[in-house]
Amino acid sequence: MARQVPLVRHRNIGLMAHIDAGKTTTTERILFYTGVSHRLGEVHDGSAIMDWMAQEQERGITITSAATTCFWKDTRINIIDTPGHVDFTIEVERSLRVLDGVIAVFCAVGGVQPQSETVWRQADRYGVPRIAFINKMDRVGANHQRCVEMMTARLGCRPILMQLPIGSEDKFEGVVDLIGRQALRFEDLSKGMQVQASEVPAELIEQVEAARLEVVEAACEFDDELMERYLGGEDLTADEIRRGLRKGVLAAAIVPVYLGSAFKNKGIQPLLDAVIEFMPCPLDVAAITATDPKGNQVPVPADDNAPLAALAFKLMTDPYVGQLTFLRIYSGSLKSGDTVYNATTQKSERIGRLLKMHANQREEVKEVYAGDIVAAVGLKTASTGDSLCSPSHPLVLESLFVPEPVMGLSIRPATKALAEKLGLALARLAAEDPSFRVNSDEETGQTVIRGMGELHLEIIVDRLKREFKVEAEVGAPQVAYREAITQSAEAEGRYIKQSGGRGQYGHCKISVAPGEPGSGYVFKDKIVGGVIPKEYIPAVEKGAKDACEKGVLAGFPLVDIEVTLFDGSYHEVDSNERAFFIAASMALKDACRKAGMQLLEPVMKLEVTTPDDFLGDVMGDLSSRRGRVQSLDTRPGAQVVNATVPLSNMFGYATDLRSATQGRATFSMEFSHYDPMPASLAQEVMEKVRAEREARRQGLAA
Repeated sequence: MARQVPLVRHRNIGLMAHIDAGKTTTTERILFYTGVSHRLGEVHDGSAIMDWMAQEQERGITITSAATTCFWKDTRINIIDTPGHVDFTIEVERSLRVLDGVIAVFCAVGGVQPQSETVWRQADRYGVPRIAFINKMDRVGANHQRCVEMMTARLGCRPILMQLPIGSEDKFEGVVDLIGRQALRFEDLSKGMQVQASEVPAELIEQVEAARLEVVEAACEFDDELMERYLGGEDLTADEIRRGLRKGVLAAAIVPVYLGSAFKNKGIQPLLDAVIEFMPCPLDVAAITATDPKGNQVPVPADDNAPLAALAFKLMTDPYVGQLTFLRIYSGSLKSGDTVYNATTQKSERIGRLLKMHANQREEVKEVYAGDIVAAVGLKTASTGDSLCSPSHPLVLESLFVPEPVMGLSIRPATKALAEKLGLALARLAAEDPSFRVNSDEETGQTVIRGMGELHLEIIVDRLKREFKVEAEVGAPQVAYREAITQSAEAEGRYIKQSGGRGQYGHCKISVAPGEPGSGYVFKDKIVGGVIPKEYIPAVEKGAKDACEKGVLAGFPLVDIEVTLFDGSYHEVDSNERAFFIAASMALKDACRKAGMQLLEPVMKLEVTTPDDFLGDVMGDLSSRRGRVQSLDTRPGAQVVNATVPLSNMFGYATDLRSATQGRATFSMEFSHYDPMPASLAQEVMEKVRAEREARRQGLAA
């Protein structure tokens, strides 16, 4: 079967933003105007097509990224609508890993909010070109110019206004297209189906010409021919201006900015035009690189006739077809029934069926090509980040960044009969969501689930009950503390055991030193003269790492540590890998105790928007939670408090804030960094952890 749409007319885009900026509403309008849906889905009444999960419809937020396909002016647009809540940041991460372009949605009132910055940095990580849509221009307090200034200051980007508003707030009528010098209004009752072009209002002409000059100059910067003609006094055509701007967007040097109100059906059609005009097709994006079996870096061209190279970026359990594996096809083609090689797990698997997804609706296809985003049925061992390729051309693609969870809950089945079912359900959920982890405490047998925040874990428990029919009891939230050393130290570990016959002998000397923040565990081998044979050194490294993972102070992972092996000895008969593993673990613990240890706690970045009347109450409450106010911004009728607060003091904050401000204040929170805890509080945490473990141990013994 031949490709139906040329690759040059493909766009793989996503929508990203802070929570409640209007991503899903914007996506719903795109689906309506492109003819995919015949009704306007709304988030507030639970009828949004892209928010199909029961939990999404109840809460009015996006939890999982949803993919769909639509057509606009003969161009195929694959769209992924991503969550805005920080607890579901992995959904944004994995989507950006496979997308070619992004629409960043901003609220005209809120401007650049904390999660806007987070998703922008994620897009920076993958070098994804962007256009911006300033939404909610009809709201009281809407200020597009302020939003543009915040984009420059906070995101470090170069926004280029492509439109000016006609009217403001509740009098917002439409926009002026700067390139075409025409006013655009969106008619046809309340659905905005018809775009009516007319002359620019007289009172805006001067402002439009000044703003258009900036657009033209930006276009010329990226095209030498246009620059030469512009400096020569020639007028540039609209198509030429767009050509120059496109080069700037593809280089991620500029961000065209569009205005509108998705809820009021204004501004969506010009945004779709901008996707076609400025967003890259798979051929415009630099070929990604992969690693071949010899360790060489090789380019992966967007070519249907090249060997298959695809990345599994998302797993989802479908109640009707089983496990779906979402794939981005970078190179080659794939048919139902094909055998593919998983270069990550080094196993071969057969593709059962291929599906084009429209939220939770499925359309079966027989063959897919380079640039496509599809779901495959039948893959049993593939997980997020795995590379699928042709068996004759194994390639490993770059995987994706997965954030570390910061919160945990103990969990157990409501009845013993549900124990096995709970284990299987948790394993399925962990396979779907790499930022969700399941751990068992070896000493007590307790199961602990870890995630990105309260809401993340709340949704997990809710899904256990609804989707997997497993009733579970959960304990109090647990903060993911970390341990760290404060200075350098040395120690040696000896493990010598004689039990008749062959014994055990392992001896090593190590030094430890504090590492750079975020460096994790670093091991250095400085053995000279073969005092420890090379075959035992990996066991030393694993033994020290295992001790770090189990912790020294109170059982929390030990991070940001540099371990150096510099001396030791061995026995020709009794030495083995296990002996050196144990010796290294003993040495690491001893060295850390000498180095002085401290407990680290996760600190959250918090933004609270409150009416002026309640500012004092909000500030006082933050102070009682050991919060540190970083800045205070003024918005019309409201104050925005930016602060950092330890996560351990933020449980139940949503309820407390609602009570203190009569439900009128809002907040957003995301992980910032780890900080040393005050000694007195650290002591309390350690004593509590030890008491809980002892109680569970005695309970098991009984």
